[in-house]
Amino acid sequence: MASEVAQIPAEETPAVAASEKPEEPEKPAVEKVEIAEDKKDEAGKQQQDSEEPKKDEAGKQQDNEEPKKEEASAKSEVATKSEAPPAQKFNVHKTNFEKDIIYLYQFSRTPLLPSLSPYCLKVETWLRLVGLKYENVDHKMRFRSKKGQLPFIELNGEEIADSAIIIKELSSKYEKNLDSGLTAEQRNVSYATIAMLENHLIWIIFYWRAKYPDNVLKGYKVNLQHALGLRLPNSILNFFFKITFGRKGTKKLKAHGIGVHSAEEIEEFGKNDLKVLSEMLDCKPFFFGDEPTTLDVVAFAVLSQLHYLSKDIAYPLRDYMTEKCPNLIGHVSRMKDKCFPDWDEICTKLDLNAHIPKPEPETKEGKEGGEQEKSNEQEGPEGDKIEKELEKDKSNEKESTEENKEKEETK
Repeated sequence: MASEVAQIPAEETPAVAASEKPEEPEKPAVEKVEIAEDKKDEAGKQQQDSEEPKKDEAGKQQDNEEPKKEEASAKSEVATKSEAPPAQKFNVHKTNFEKDIIYLYQFSRTPLLPSLSPYCLKVETWLRLVGLKYENVDHKMRFRSKKGQLPFIELNGEEIADSAIIIKELSSKYEKNLDSGLTAEQRNVSYATIAMLENHLIWIIFYWRAKYPDNVLKGYKVNLQHALGLRLPNSILNFFFKITFGRKGTKKLKAHGIGVHSAEEIEEFGKNDLKVLSEMLDCKPFFFGDEPTTLDVVAFAVLSQLHYLSKDIAYPLRDYMTEKCPNLIGHVSRMKDKCFPDWDEICTKLDLNAHIPKPEPETKEGKEGGEQEKSNEQEGPEGDKIEKELEKDKSNEKESTEENKEKEETK
């Protein structure tokens, strides 16, 4: 209001006052202007005084806001850290696995065969044939997959079970399809033949094993103490193996359906399967030409269970393959040479990972070289002292021997 009053012209103010109050002597215009200016100065001071605390309050608020911002940023950093995903936990047996290394869980080695399981031998043969890096885990047959099976693999913290699914997943992941060069008709023939091998011929072999568990141990020279990693005597382990293996095997065979037939009928089934395989192979090195396919892998894994059984054990089905299907014997030998050049080392040493290069042991030459270096270091003044002391000892020995001789002569 003070600024507004000061801006009003001096001529208008007396007229407004005359209508309400008696006339007063007019003040000089200069005095009115001074009063107006004083009021204006007072208003400016009041405004400055009112603005100064506001500025101070604004500054204080800014000062208070800076630590709050720092606290907020620190909280946000803690929140982001807490929100970061925890380290992934892998539900596998091999926790310290290496990336892209395939860890294979299968049965232990035997002196005649890398694996008594055709399914395990199938997976390992396929891995070797396609050239993928793998490592056998020596678990002494204690572990099974979540499906309760052997073999199974672990790859990058993930478990894959069942031999057919393992090969399918790995061939898709690493583009290692052995059947890529086959026609549609050949793929169908391969699929049907593999089904015959794995769902018929294998069970015929299992029937003989369940009926004669003692011949399994003798025929493949199985050392259960080594295979199971136990300290119990083999006599006790063999006794329990015969009971449990025979009883469980018989139940599985009856559940499959083949166990209800007579021994003669089952033997005839097996001979028919071998005859079909022999006619399919004919004179070819492999079933579909010069290069092995998945069918060759499965056939090798199954037929080797017959071929590498000890000759000391009678088995009509093995004898039939040897006499009537010599081309199948040749097929087994070719696959063995192609995929298992270290077969003898595997069977003699029972080494699960004979294919992995071992670190070279320290040679004796290195030790001898080290000793020579030490002897060279002793040369110089210290070496000379040692030589002088040795010479003194030798001279003392000679003197003592001469004295003894003189004493003996005087006697």
